[in-house]
Amino acid sequence: MNNSIYSPSEDSFLIEKNLKKEIPKLLMKNKDLKFLEIGAGSGIILKTALNSKIKKENIFATDINKSAVEHCKKLGFNCIYSNLFEKIPRQKFDLVVFNPPYLPEDKNEPKSSRMITTGGKKGNELTIEFLKQAKSHLNKNSKVFTITSSLAKNIDFKKLKYKSKKLDTKKLFFEELILWELNI
Repeated sequence: MNNSIYSPSEDSFLIEKNLKKEIPKLLMKNKDLKFLEIGAGSGIILKTALNSKIKKENIFATDINKSAVEHCKKLGFNCIYSNLFEKIPRQKFDLVVFNPPYLPEDKNEPKSSRMITTGGKKGNELTIEFLKQAKSHLNKNSKVFTITSSLAKNIDFKKLKYKSKKLDTKKLFFEELILWELNI
């Protein structure tokens, strides 16, 4: 895989593990579930969606990294180059997943790797922007899954008009990752 594509790590595996449990429940309520991943990277979450029996034609993805877009297309997924929802038509989805860059800015980090690690000065700005944009792409009972880090400033989900549920956590030696299930 291309070095500039985000390689699956603890955060990816935390999402993958939980999607394997949650997607079958969602499919029981809606067999035509429309799935979107923002920031598809290596395609691990897209493969999880497909392996969890979401119809391939209902799986969509974006990435801001052109190499990741090409990689996911080679895997057979409908993936487009887009900054968050920028290039997504007014389409609605039932499940939207975003494993964002969530770390606070580190001036010593090379600019080349910041795109895949840094979520803004406080670490949460990109996720907040994603959540603001996501609202116009969600169906009535849609769910959003996203990750935050204990190293970033907390997000006030209520202020953004989301109901939040901590779905799972992963403690690492230097931080705790939190997987959130959100809905409007």
